[in-house]
Parts: sequence; C-alpha cells; structure tokens
Amino acid sequence: MYAERRSRLAGSVVWTRPARPPREIRVLPDGCIDLIWDGSNLLVAGPDTYPHFIQETDTGGYVGLRFAPGTGPQVFGLPAYELKDERLHLDALWPAEAVRELEERVAEAGDAGRFLEDTALGRLAEAGADLFGGRVASALARGESVATVADRFGLSERQLHRRSLNAFGYGPKTLARILRMERALTLARRGTPFADVAATIGYADQAHLSREIKSLAGAPLSALL
Repeated sequence: MYAERRSRLAGSVVWTRPARPPREIRVLPDGCIDLIWDGSNLLVAGPDTYPHFIQETDTGGYVGLRFAPGTGPQVFGLPAYELKDERLHLDALWPAEAVRELEERVAEAGDAGRFLEDTALGRLAEAGADLFGGRVASALARGESVATVADRFGLSERQLHRRSLNAFGYGPKTLARILRMERALTLARRGTPFADVAATIGYADQAHLSREIKSLAGAPLSALL
C-alpha cells in the first residue's frame, strides 16, 4: 500500500509504493520534483503541468523523495523549467559514473528513502540553501495573490515570473492553481461537500472548482476521488 512520511528536508516527503501487478496510474500536477528509486534505476520526475499516465511495470516497488516546491532545482543543479513534464534517468542530469555508483549504494542500503534524503541533503549543503522558492510557494498556498507575493519580495510581477520558472518550472499563477487544487483534493477526500470545498478554498463557485480540477487533472473531481 502506498505510504509516505515527512522527510528531513523541510517540506519534503519520502514515499513508498510496494510491488504490485502492472497497472496504469494517473499522476497529478503537484508543483514538485521527485527523485525515485525503482529497484534498479534512479529516476527524476519533473514538475508537471498536466496529468501523466504511467504504466507501472512488474518491479520490486518504488521509493521516492518528493521535494518541496522550489527545492528540487537546488538538488539537481539546474532550473526547474528544464525538467518540466519530464521523466528522466538521473544520468541525464549527473555524470553517468557517479549515478552508477549511487545506484549501487542505494541497492545495498537498508533504507532507500533515507539514502535518497542523505544524497539530497549533501547536494543542498554544497549548493547552499535558497529559501526563495519555499517562501513564494508558502505565500501562494495561503491564497495570496501574485501581485501581493511580488510586492512582498520587492519584485515586479515579471521578475517574479522569471524567478518562478527557475524554481518551479512554471509561473506563479500556474503554481497557485496547482496548490489550490491540492488543497481542494485534500478537503474532498475528507468528505467535505464540493460546494463547501469551493467556498473554503476560494473558487468562485462549485462550477469553477469543477472546471479547474478537470483542466489540471484531466478528470472530474468525483472520478478522482
């Protein structure tokens, strides 16, 4: 059964999906970048702008580290827009020899999730912490407007958009839509009526909620639940 725990990296999550028969799964946009171990390879899933349908193979399961919005680019050493909607082997980003060594080590590790965390923490220590992405994402998640967030950081909206492309893979308006969808799904999964979800999260009405969810997730809210 799928499970996740809070990571030692602020705002990030370690998740596991055990082995099971091959099936197709829908992966929704969440504003995040993942580092994934599939039992043989280290993979990178970039920030999505639309739902991805992944055909899971008959592997030994998956372990992933889902970085908080804005953190992944610091770990991988490149702007997030270069990873947008991508699924890559890690050696497309880092030297192949170094990746092979990491794959050998994670295969031998008793806790693959912890190994992924240690690897990411080491990269962040080398790169130096940049809190911009996390602060912008937090403000947008609270429902602050793009104009308000730009003003908070002393930026024009154009400057905020440019920096957001590096941090998230897309502009702040798109990230705000995705984060709002995440909040809406969380409430709906708890059994909150859709009309109340719309009112609580800040959609104009239930019809607006439905349009936004279908636009980003490719399916009605009821089908996703």
